[in-house]
Amino acid sequence: MEVTTVQLVVTCLVDSLTPQVGRAVVAVLEAQDVAVEAPAGQTCCGQPAFNIGLMDEARVMAAHTLDVLDETVGPIIVPSGSCAAMIIRHYRDLFRGTDREEQAERVASRTRELTQYLVDDLDVDLAAGCDGCSVAYHHSCHGLRELGIRDQPEHLLRDTDQRPIADDESCCGFGGLFSVEMPEVSTAIMASKLDAVEASGADTLAGGDISCLLHLGGGLRRRGSKIEVRHIAELLADGGAR
Repeated sequence: MEVTTVQLVVTCLVDSLTPQVGRAVVAVLEAQDVAVEAPAGQTCCGQPAFNIGLMDEARVMAAHTLDVLDETVGPIIVPSGSCAAMIIRHYRDLFRGTDREEQAERVASRTRELTQYLVDDLDVDLAAGCDGCSVAYHHSCHGLRELGIRDQPEHLLRDTDQRPIADDESCCGFGGLFSVEMPEVSTAIMASKLDAVEASGADTLAGGDISCLLHLGGGLRRRGSKIEVRHIAELLADGGAR
């Protein structure tokens, strides 16, 4: 059987703060007979600078990322809706009308968010598991609104006890540097989301963006909550292929 080779964009937060998520992503992909490469030289995709309007700085980081990824082959997999949306959608905007426009298009056309790749491209018989836990899923804003990712994680969680979150399309309040620049607003938005998560009765909060999960996890700890926070890749690594 021919082995597919993919390029993993690890993301800054996974690399620096939650390496176990990166290991889970690799385990999940390798279980599907996918060879995983992590291109050397990858750094920040430029999203934080882009989000606060520092376009020149964002272009520098995006151009470097394009050069790194364009030298590789195969699908580019990102375990984050926000970083995937940056590469798929906003690189095109940053470089439209420039000599990098075609390069941005090439890289964007190869890039997939993790759950999108597993369900839409690989059509794997894979389901998450967590030893009888009940799971509430947070749909991150970028994945949901910019990439249309909603059914994919819910399909992958089909064997768990899924607990719906009221107003589940609302933001968690993180928003990258927004949470630093407007902490009172960010905290208020997070409080509303956490109220809904706790009301769901779930003992596990899952999501596809570690940025959202770190934000919400910090809020839950400050509340003294026992709800466990996990990236969906970790639950998939627990469940495995059937």
